[in-house]
Amino acid sequence: SLLYYEDVNDLETRVNFKRLYNLPELHKVYWTAAQDMAWTVTSDGGEIADVRPASHGVGTTIVVEDLFFNTPARRKFLRTEKTEFSHLLNLFRKLALSRFDVEYRLSHNGKSHSFFPPATSPDHQLARIRQVFGPEFAQAAIPFRKAHSAISLHGWLAAPTISRSQADLQYFFLNGRLIRDKLISHAARMGYQDVLFHGRHPAYVLCLEMDPAMVDVNAHPAKFEVRFRESRGVHNFVFRSIEQALSDTKADRVDTETTGPAARIVSLEAVSPSNDAYHSSRSMSDLGSQSNLRLQDSERYYDTLSSVQPAATLAPAVSSADYPLGTALAQVHGIYIVAQSQQGLVLVDMHAAHERIVYERMKRQLDEAGVQSQPLLVPETVTVAEKEADLVEEHSDVFTNLGLELQRTGPTTLRIRQVPVLLQDADVAQLVKDVVSDLQTHGTSQRIAQQMNEVLSTMACHGSARANRKLTIDEMNALLRDMEKTPRSDQCNHGRPTWTHLSLQELDKLFLRGQ
Repeated sequence: SLLYYEDVNDLETRVNFKRLYNLPELHKVYWTAAQDMAWTVTSDGGEIADVRPASHGVGTTIVVEDLFFNTPARRKFLRTEKTEFSHLLNLFRKLALSRFDVEYRLSHNGKSHSFFPPATSPDHQLARIRQVFGPEFAQAAIPFRKAHSAISLHGWLAAPTISRSQADLQYFFLNGRLIRDKLISHAARMGYQDVLFHGRHPAYVLCLEMDPAMVDVNAHPAKFEVRFRESRGVHNFVFRSIEQALSDTKADRVDTETTGPAARIVSLEAVSPSNDAYHSSRSMSDLGSQSNLRLQDSERYYDTLSSVQPAATLAPAVSSADYPLGTALAQVHGIYIVAQSQQGLVLVDMHAAHERIVYERMKRQLDEAGVQSQPLLVPETVTVAEKEADLVEEHSDVFTNLGLELQRTGPTTLRIRQVPVLLQDADVAQLVKDVVSDLQTHGTSQRIAQQMNEVLSTMACHGSARANRKLTIDEMNALLRDMEKTPRSDQCNHGRPTWTHLSLQELDKLFLRGQ
């Protein structure tokens, strides 16, 4: 193999290079960036045959020839040329996503196959993403960047509507190195938990930058897996960063405060005079009844609007240019809302959109009120391993914050005395075991929050506007305005899209206008 390299200043790189090629003198094979000289190193069968100065530009060139000349037995493990090249192409594309500032070229059998020019601007980086993932991912990719203290995360998240049946489009890079890490995969999945169908997998490119001293890269012989020294903190940072990035995908991010004639379109959050009381902290045991009351208030609100003024007289007073989702025109089969925006036509799934609005409102109330617990009339006993019981004692504050009161009554037994109100009908013993398992594996757990969200999601589904319910123009506009202010309103609680948009150009194309 013939190797050229330059600007190798990192001590770890020099030591690994020396160990890999068994170089006798370290100073003969590296130099500082200030020196105008490169070196060529020729290795024959693992023996260094020649080390001499060379003329070479900035960067590294590696040529490998006669790979199996002294290990012919390994040749039998090779598949067909097409299969092996597909593996090389997949690795090449992954490497192209690790460094956007580097140019990549791939040749096969003397012919140029793939080329990635340097991508330093966001548009050029998105173009490289399109080359690797295809146009569907690039069109729906959500770029984001989060930083906290000495750790930062950036990348692209696929919209939940283009989720995958398998986890084949999940790329994670740590300080520029391609990594497969279960901790990060779990954190990313938790970040998608509110917007993804069950059994589907998200697609993403994540680039994590942190102090190398906080990572053990020797956890796997192939260096594909790592071990974080602060695994719980890294998991929470990745999870929260993705969750926040996805929560910003509402129907619009522009402030939608109404002024002038548009002020007559009332937000669904102003349903009744008791709206302020609704937002105040209440016991979570009343959530179910609050949901029913909320639905009744909405019905009275709709009836009041319809009786005050005919919808047709209000429609012209509002300009579609004032709102990204435009203004409502009609309702189709009691299911879809048709609205006119400045750019074209908007179609909204009424039930899916309202379900997301109610769900986010309930979650906000839960955050404000905190997790409310209630004691069990008959405490339940669960048996775990001794090290798991030790873990429960060590993280007793975690279980308390989750609304669980656990008491260790023996080396391997735990007594459950108190549970969250929303989970009083759940299998609490199994839930405790799952939380303990998460703490062992990931250093944190979202099991309880996830189950409570499932309960809230069911309540929101039953408490939102159903199909075949006739709405007035004002009621439709109220729903559109709430969509523009609600996080994650692009998808319902089950991952389905809540609205779509047809531009004037797309409409013209449908009817062959101008052709």
